[in-house]
Amino acid sequence: MGGKLRLFIGILGNGASMLLYTAPILTFSRVFKKKSTEEFSCFPYVMTLLNCLIYTWYGLPIVSHLWENLPLVTINGVGILLESLFIFIYFCYSSPKEKVKVGVIFVPVVVILFGLAVISAVVFDEHRHRKSFVGSFGLVASISMYGSPLVVMKKVIETKSVEYMPFYLSFFSFLASSLWLAYGLLSHDLFLASPNMVGTPLGILQLILYFKYKNKETPITTTVMSKWDDEKNKRTLELVVDVDHDGDANEKKFNNAC
Repeated sequence: MGGKLRLFIGILGNGASMLLYTAPILTFSRVFKKKSTEEFSCFPYVMTLLNCLIYTWYGLPIVSHLWENLPLVTINGVGILLESLFIFIYFCYSSPKEKVKVGVIFVPVVVILFGLAVISAVVFDEHRHRKSFVGSFGLVASISMYGSPLVVMKKVIETKSVEYMPFYLSFFSFLASSLWLAYGLLSHDLFLASPNMVGTPLGILQLILYFKYKNKETPITTTVMSKWDDEKNKRTLELVVDVDHDGDANEKKFNNAC
């Protein structure tokens, strides 16, 4: 019974993680539309990629015993593909300064994974030692992944706007971390449960912030410009009202001749 419940929770965790990994599709559709990454950060995507890489390696028979952690391999394998695609798109549409930041963050990820794989496969002989070694790095990577939205949460508090913290991303993060927490506890695997003990409260905090600030008034900027019309020999006052809806600036102009 315990094994079946563990497998069931693992399947649900896979589904929730799939929703979490695909959630940025809406964000990147906006990036495509505006040809700019705006104020979005690449840090959460790189940290998620690192987390997926480490836990895919953790779930493979080289580290784990046979295929005891198959759900980890399947969902994190998909996560590697998706996060790599998101980072590539971010890199293409980011400013030169942001491109440098992506490189500075991404290169250490590759180095860490390569070193982790070589050391765990060559130095350690037993699966339990390999799991402890890889799991320790996975613990840090998962905490970094779940902690990366703290930057966004700080921005939400400062601007009192949830524009850069979509609800679906916060909700799926909470759902996935809760399910993997349960899976780790049922598996008696602290390396799976521990990071989600951090991720679950952070997911709840994101949802609290979202519902607190989601109904705040939309920023409205008004500008009055004066123009002289040589043909009509008179001055025109132009009132420009800039209403920001979901990051799209819409201008409404009202002219008054005098």
